[in-house]
Amino acid sequence: MGRAYVLLSVMVAAFVCTPACANSDWLEDLTPIDGADWDAGLAAHLLERAGFGGIESEVAALARLSPRAAVRRLVYFEGVPPVSLPDFDHSGVFKAGLDPFPPSRPATTALAETDGEALGIRVKASGNRPIQPVVNEFFYWLRASRLETDRVAYWWANRMLMTPRPLQEKIALFWHGHFATNEDKVRDYRKMLGQLELFQREGLGDFRTLLIGAAQDPAMLVFLDAGVNVKGSPNENFAREIMELFTMGVGHYSEADIREAARAFTGWNHQGLEFHHSAEQHDDGTKTVLGERGRFDGVDVIDIILAQEATARFVASKLYRYFVREDLSEAFARVLGKRFQDLDYGIAAYLELIFSSRDFYAPESIGTRIKGPVELVVATYRKLEQPSIPGVPDFNVTTQMLGQRLMHPPTVAGWSHGRSWITPSLLFERGNFVLDVVFPDIAFVPPDRYPSYGAQIVTVQSRLRDGMDITQATRPTGLGEAATEGEMSASNLLADRDENFNTRYGSYRGWQMAIERVKPISRHTARLDLTSWVVQAELTTPREVVGYFVDRFFSVRLDDALLERLADFLEDQLGTADVQAAATHMEEPLRLLLHVILSRPEYQLG
Repeated sequence: MGRAYVLLSVMVAAFVCTPACANSDWLEDLTPIDGADWDAGLAAHLLERAGFGGIESEVAALARLSPRAAVRRLVYFEGVPPVSLPDFDHSGVFKAGLDPFPPSRPATTALAETDGEALGIRVKASGNRPIQPVVNEFFYWLRASRLETDRVAYWWANRMLMTPRPLQEKIALFWHGHFATNEDKVRDYRKMLGQLELFQREGLGDFRTLLIGAAQDPAMLVFLDAGVNVKGSPNENFAREIMELFTMGVGHYSEADIREAARAFTGWNHQGLEFHHSAEQHDDGTKTVLGERGRFDGVDVIDIILAQEATARFVASKLYRYFVREDLSEAFARVLGKRFQDLDYGIAAYLELIFSSRDFYAPESIGTRIKGPVELVVATYRKLEQPSIPGVPDFNVTTQMLGQRLMHPPTVAGWSHGRSWITPSLLFERGNFVLDVVFPDIAFVPPDRYPSYGAQIVTVQSRLRDGMDITQATRPTGLGEAATEGEMSASNLLADRDENFNTRYGSYRGWQMAIERVKPISRHTARLDLTSWVVQAELTTPREVVGYFVDRFFSVRLDDALLERLADFLEDQLGTADVQAAATHMEEPLRLLLHVILSRPEYQLG
């Protein structure tokens, strides 16, 4: 079976997201909907937006409540049992001496040469390559933190899948993109995990508490260079991003405001996993920020920012676009900002307002939002009733291919949304994700056991097994045995010939140690039995099966002509129009059907 097995019309057609109706009576109306308007379709819509979708029984249970009770169940968890999901299971890879972690390998070896020690490892007193153990440790932590971060992402994805409080994880996903930090720079899975737990804990609280927590979070402090923001030499990175990306947006502050705010944040740093304020490094002088003058510190500046009307409008609009609809008029944005400010920046109260409103259930809002990659993958597994995130295909590789790898946002601005998620190639990859779920890749290789540098590792390993020494084993592939010293140096600057250390060997040894110590990710495939669905639902015709699958997975209607073509496709694969007669051999045709329908552009909408 080719990996391109999808309907050609799906792949070549332009992706079009057209609202079901334009300018309906409920558009931009924040009046709460009436119980008479509440039904299973609207309950399913609420579950899609305030979580990751639901199966039929979950939708039915929500539909039996009043609209107000349904919203409060999702927002405030009223009537929902406490979360009993396991905490993250650390592999125990962190060791004393690794924090603070040097910014580069040269910085690490320079520290070792100067102090005789780095990363908790003492330089060898004599012998060959005296700094090699330090170099090995440097690469070990780079690899181990990266692999452990991938395990954190899996742990989080499983929480999204299994939690009875999906909004807690959905809002954490929003804040992860809003206060974006990347493990590639932070280089400490513990700090990334701590930031995620902040979003889970405070994500539905008040924005002021969350903003201060994010500003003082060790991952953010590392990511935006707090260590070099000191009295007399302020670094503007955080001051700029808090105004531009986290609160007000472009155009509501001046360069002078950024420079003055940077002074207020001087001295903010971390010690290990805790926020630390250094009075010696803080500029306690008078500053002028957004028209206010005083001897401000960072929290004072945050309060000045929160007092701006632009802040409430910016944050309220971004939350709205994420949970409701991309299309937002300026007038309505001002209304939303005012309501958010009137609610004292209470995030849960603001979401309750939105989720209860007619606007949220207007035709313009239903089935018109493009699902982000993580949301798409988790929602698919939820609707497939999987008890955990499968290890095949790999969740992290899948979401990276789709454009949204957790813990690795592309920039400090986080991920773009909406139509940026959909290009011809990305739509093709979304279809391939479904293919890998229903027909697992038999050539799958676990990336946490065979990392991206695997070819290099195999080469070094095989050469060492053949009896070569380190210098020979780390020679670049393609250089013959007769290569001159000049050729070796010119083509491989990483293979250090001064014998203090060998960087290529350090990289190889670092991977070895990391793979030894980081716990492996479970590599089960999805547990699917589509035949049992069809049999238990007593479906008898291909058209009924297609309707059942579409009702289960889709937020938008498919036209009758398409449904008939899909039914014809299933009948052809079954070899009969009598579904029950094909019960012994229908599993593969049903999986083919599921691949085809979940590759449709309409499935990308929620």
